Amino acid sequence: MPELTVMLGFMTAALIVLVIPGPGVVYIVARSVSQGSRAGLVSALGLSTGAMVHVLAAAVGLSALLLASATAFAVVKWLGVIYLMYLGVRAFLDAPRPTTTPPAPTPRAAIRLFGDGVVVSVLNPKIAMFFLAFLPQFVQPERGVVALQILLLGTCYAGLALVTDGAYALLAGRIRHWLMGRVSASPWPRYATGTAYVGMGISAAFTERK
Repeated sequence: MPELTVMLGFMTAALIVLVIPGPGVVYIVARSVSQGSRAGLVSALGLSTGAMVHVLAAAVGLSALLLASATAFAVVKWLGVIYLMYLGVRAFLDAPRPTTTPPAPTPRAAIRLFGDGVVVSVLNPKIAMFFLAFLPQFVQPERGVVALQILLLGTCYAGLALVTDGAYALLAGRIRHWLMGRVSASPWPRYATGTAYVGMGISAAFTERK
């Protein structure tokens, strides 16, 4: 297990990275503004779960293989780009709600939100690159099994991500309720959601192996 000072340093650095708005935050905010805080929180849980897949991959060396193989990296990258573009187009084409009050989310809808978050996270090669570049700086081989240290640090990161993303989801949900009475008939929430997805897809498309 890493030393306490190393753990605290890692969590501080991770928190700084997570608080700065990035593609993940844009994704969460778009979900919350379009469907409410609950949708944003479920999506945040999906993103954190997807991040744990990358943590496990890093622990067993699959992330290194992904970055070492141009073909594997390209496949994952373009699957992610296509999926994000699909979500963006679907958001643009969704019919506007006929009422000012959105319907209560159903369990199936929550599962779909969670699944979308997992897939978006898993198919984002930038996360694999982040873990390979970030985690090794805090691993201490002399303190124990490296794979277990990566799992511990990665789990801490995913937990912090869930907290920060959840805070963004709640804030965006409150803004949504404030806006509902003013733009209830406007299609801008789904346009904003679609733009966020397309923007994330374009960003992923320009991710390069290093």
